[in-house]
Amino acid sequence: MSETELLRAWKADPRRFVREQFGVTPDPWQDEVLAAFPRNQRLAMKACKGPGKTAVLAWLAWNFLVVNQEPKIAATSVSGDNLADGLWAEMAKWQAKSPLLSAGFKWTRDRIFARRRPQTWWMSARTWAKSADPASLGQTLAGLHSDSILFILDESGGIPDAVMATAEAALASCVEGHIVQAGNPTHLEGPLYRACTSERRLWHLTEITGDPDDPRRATRISAQWAGEQIEKYGRDNPWVLVNVFGRFPPSSLDTLIGPDECAEATKRAYRAEDIAEQPRILGVDVARFGDDSSVIFPRQGLVAFPPIKVRNIDGTQGAGLVARKWEDWQADACFIDDTGGFGSSWIDNLRRLGREPIGIAFSGRAADPRYDNKRTEMYFQAVDWIRKGGALPPDTSQELIAALTRTTYSFRGDRLLLEPKDQVKARLGYSPDDADAFALTFAQPVAARDRYWDRTMEAAGMRRRWRVGQCLTEYDPLSRR
Repeated sequence: MSETELLRAWKADPRRFVREQFGVTPDPWQDEVLAAFPRNQRLAMKACKGPGKTAVLAWLAWNFLVVNQEPKIAATSVSGDNLADGLWAEMAKWQAKSPLLSAGFKWTRDRIFARRRPQTWWMSARTWAKSADPASLGQTLAGLHSDSILFILDESGGIPDAVMATAEAALASCVEGHIVQAGNPTHLEGPLYRACTSERRLWHLTEITGDPDDPRRATRISAQWAGEQIEKYGRDNPWVLVNVFGRFPPSSLDTLIGPDECAEATKRAYRAEDIAEQPRILGVDVARFGDDSSVIFPRQGLVAFPPIKVRNIDGTQGAGLVARKWEDWQADACFIDDTGGFGSSWIDNLRRLGREPIGIAFSGRAADPRYDNKRTEMYFQAVDWIRKGGALPPDTSQELIAALTRTTYSFRGDRLLLEPKDQVKARLGYSPDDADAFALTFAQPVAARDRYWDRTMEAAGMRRRWRVGQCLTEYDPLSRR
């Protein structure tokens, strides 16, 4: 077969190109996408986590570069880092497997070009700033003028609509043009969502799932891993819907919990013996500005107690207040918000008083990879605690309930992300200090010290005596004082 005939065969059937150049056998769903490419201008892949969609994008890009004369390809992703670490690295990986591609093309960190015609035969990496306005976003994929044009959008679930507009316009003036996008269904807006809904008839859509019960599931996804996620978090969990099933969540920007669930939590009551063996934890949110409050929130097991709220106190006064509560209640751990260093003075002064508080950076790494940062993880654990029977104080402030029910979340890539605190404050009209302090009680696992109790009857009625180690006290953590 001549070179011309071979190129025509690869152009008509990218599956053959992949097998002959890379020596791999694509998965069934990957074969479907490769076969659909020559016959469709628009291809979309709505995918679960990790099925191999970036590999397909790279295969199509290399095929298009090889089988066309002076083609131009623009590729973008949800962020510059994502593009570099994902699709661009994947392009280098597959080039290394093919002597033809290694000899004919040069890979650089932002451009891949034909060695013999570098000015007119290329693929470029395009990025856009998160702060860019719609006009700037529209320039992300601009500048392609050729008979053969391909636009690739990786992780398109989080890409703004404006990025797609230029690509759509370019299809009108080329001889052969394609748009290929792939991503996780994390948002109910943007190019991927429209391709699956209002513009469905324009796109060849491939839906990729990791559902262990689906015979058409992506084989690269571990069935054991998928089953574990479903068992741990439930089939309706938004993270499971996106990452295991490849389905859109009920809302891409949703509230953490409803007001009825919070109201129900204020009606629950537990006996002292129900929580006696559980750790006592203090969550402390330190005020950042004059109109904010510093809050000390106590929680033991499934019971949260009324918080202490103060304004306009310094680190020495705040540390003294926490130390007194710590001693009176015999707390097992104390977590203080140390984001931006606002809690440092409280932490330092508590250590001078012989205590060992733990500073928590809300922007720090979460222990659970489902969450983008520590703040998101703590809030989701707090909400899960409420749904599993947690009791909020009967006189829970409306500020706390409003903060929990009006704080929203979305996705960053495949991870859940809480909206920024300043946006919550702007919507509520006040800082969600109560909610932050409450969430801090879920910062890390805590073990309870040896503690037991007995009851005595007194003339004033039933009272409880709490024994902490060998120290007997009449302090009652269930009291409303």
